[in-house]
Amino acid sequence: MRRMLAAALCLMSAAAPAQPPVHSEVRVVIDEVTHVPMRFLTTGPSSDAKLYQTHPQWTADGARIIFRSNDRSPEGPEIFAVREADGAITQLTHGKGVRIGSINLSRRAGELYYLRDGADKGVRLMKLVIPAGLEEGTKPRERAIATLPADFRDAGGFALDADEATVYTGVLLDDAPTPQIAATRSVEGAIWAIDLKTGKTRTLLKTPFRVGHVEANPWVPGEIMYCHETGGDAPQRMWIVKSDGSGNRPLFVEGPDDWVTHETFVDRDHVMFNLMGHKPELRKRPTGVAVIDLRTDVVEMVGQLPGDSGGFWHSSGTPDGRLAVADDFAGEIYVIDRATGERVLVSTGHVMKPDHAHPNFSPDGTRILIQSGRLTEGKSLDLVTLPVPERLRVRN
Repeated sequence: MRRMLAAALCLMSAAAPAQPPVHSEVRVVIDEVTHVPMRFLTTGPSSDAKLYQTHPQWTADGARIIFRSNDRSPEGPEIFAVREADGAITQLTHGKGVRIGSINLSRRAGELYYLRDGADKGVRLMKLVIPAGLEEGTKPRERAIATLPADFRDAGGFALDADEATVYTGVLLDDAPTPQIAATRSVEGAIWAIDLKTGKTRTLLKTPFRVGHVEANPWVPGEIMYCHETGGDAPQRMWIVKSDGSGNRPLFVEGPDDWVTHETFVDRDHVMFNLMGHKPELRKRPTGVAVIDLRTDVVEMVGQLPGDSGGFWHSSGTPDGRLAVADDFAGEIYVIDRATGERVLVSTGHVMKPDHAHPNFSPDGTRILIQSGRLTEGKSLDLVTLPVPERLRVRN
């Protein structure tokens, strides 16, 4: 009997090889002010950044959050996935040349697009397929979609169209090396469209300024928002255009006392942005989180912090129009009920170094994802999820 049991155990072992161990850095910390549990998904020695709040963070199946790091891998900047349920972290890309500032997640399938520098100095648009068995050792598959024209100079902004047939990227057509220098003199920018089937690149639009924050409406194919990037206050920040170059126009025409920043689509017809109130002279007009209707230009003021706190900085919203989330200059995270204007402080102490919190909601509206320097006193960043207060949670 013992020999039969041993043989059976050997057969089971051979048939089901041991799975790789789960590499998790999850740590739950209770906020001392709000008593809300903060779930840190990355707590290692590396600095880990979320994708910008204008773009999807979760894979299409909702299981994983995609993030980027300059120093988690000895290979240099790479893209990673963390499985939210158990904190399992997996490196998706390998090798040098990965441009981690340019990452687009598909909303339909386990796929992402990014740019990679080749050994021949060419820049390639890459497609990476994330397998269901990623954490169990199944390797991602990737291939080059296109080689960009030799004069490509990334200006900031990389977006996947709603139909997922085209990506758009901001291009600098001038030698200005920084947004600050670009703001001091006339420069040329452009938006390029890259066909994901053919790899062909075309110029969608040229501008007399540096283009930044290129975003595609996730609900309406062929509608692209972009900004005049200065690194500070632009004379006219937000612009919108169609994919054929038609309909180019300013969005929310600014007055001399308006400081607009951090725009993002919240549903098919609305863009959320922030009217900055961090200077006393700006507070002589309404400031704070705002929403503009793309079809009528009607503006809704969502909320602002009172006093001399500096006000809100970055924001995002749920597509049903119920909730907004915003950070302030002190690294506090607030949820705002758009119907009532109620502000709920969710979490505090998220040191705004070496970058900002950039909050946005999970697809089901029950959690907020931020990046935080709280545990490291701003020396590096960690990814953190925060629960949306129960009474405010989106009803599906």
